Amino acid sequence: MGIWFQKVTLEQVNRMSENTMLEQLGIEFTEIGEDYLKAVMPVDHRTRQPMGLLHGGASVALAETLGSVGSYLTLNPAEYYCVTLEINANHLRAVREGTVTGTGRPIHLGRSTQIWEIRITDHNNKLVSLGRMTQAIVDASKMLKE
Repeated sequence: MGIWFQKVTLEQVNRMSENTMLEQLGIEFTEIGEDYLKAVMPVDHRTRQPMGLLHGGASVALAETLGSVGSYLTLNPAEYYCVTLEINANHLRAVREGTVTGTGRPIHLGRSTQIWEIRITDHNNKLVSLGRMTQAIVDASKMLKE
């Protein structure tokens, strides 16, 4: 079970993506490890910028997806919510076609914040983008009042 509070299957996680931006971008979760999540995203008309390269915003959407879902799965949803405070990415390599794979791993799992690193690679396992995001961990009872 590793770091996960919530034991879920890939099918359950992918079902959470239905009728969301993730479905529109073709993001699909492919692996849940002891301390990481993996997902793939196609490089196609949905995720390219006008010059034909993978759009940096699509890479950030994949990164935020992995960090947010990963953070969510470490928490008891009856007690806590997670919200993104900050995300950044360095885009290192261009991709024109195929798929990219994102792997999200926590760097810090604290009581009030979590920090996740997301590595996005191409089909040759070469680093395409490196992201980092900070999640705020919020008491669920406070979220319901606001």
